[in-house]
Amino acid sequence: MGRIANQKSTIRLMIGMYCSANHREKASAYRGDKLCGDCARLLEYALTRLDCCPHGEAKPSCRQCKIHCYRPAEREKMRSVMRYAGPRMMFTHPIAAVRHIISELPRRIK
Repeated sequence: MGRIANQKSTIRLMIGMYCSANHREKASAYRGDKLCGDCARLLEYALTRLDCCPHGEAKPSCRQCKIHCYRPAEREKMRSVMRYAGPRMMFTHPIAAVRHIISELPRRIK
């Protein structure tokens, strides 16, 4: 699995955790892994941004990137998601959490 595919799966997990803990009342038809409208839009936006990344598979983590391709509002929403889900992932998805921590290590862009 490539770097971008790993980041996509991590983002899906994090947004799912955040939505299920914070937006159950907004998702009236909440069943299993469905997201509320706001979180579904944020997920689509994040996946689109990853697909359009100019660095491709050699990309650094978004936090370390010099090109900020998220709009300010979505960037702040993603920060909230990561602040909530990041620490909790170690208990619910430990392998994904370790993979995410390793991906945050600095990388050189060629």
